[in-house]
Amino acid sequence: MKKELGSWGEARANEYLREKGYKILFTNYRTKIGEIDIIATKGNSLSFIEVKTRSNELYGKPREAVNYKKQLTYARVAEQFIQQQRCDYVNYRFDVIEIIKCNEGCKIQHIEEAFGV
Repeated sequence: MKKELGSWGEARANEYLREKGYKILFTNYRTKIGEIDIIATKGNSLSFIEVKTRSNELYGKPREAVNYKKQLTYARVAEQFIQQQRCDYVNYRFDVIEIIKCNEGCKIQHIEEAFGV
């Protein structure tokens, strides 16, 4: 159930980003170190995006699950990606998209530059 909710949320996040003019380069980019949910570009910026989906906010906001350890892992995977892909984007950033799924659909919040490490 948790994996299904996460997959559902990532699909919504991809739709949302495309509607906002982003170009999706990779979804579920994996290395030995970890995974980045979405890597996307818009203009001259490259965004590494963590998607957090919840069915409610009883245990806090989804973004609160992106703790410091997760941020460090994201930064290391992003660094590998940049080196392997020989990226020459001007700006890099770490975003979080939080999604609350409810009966009427969902609530999406895109937090740009959610963290920096």
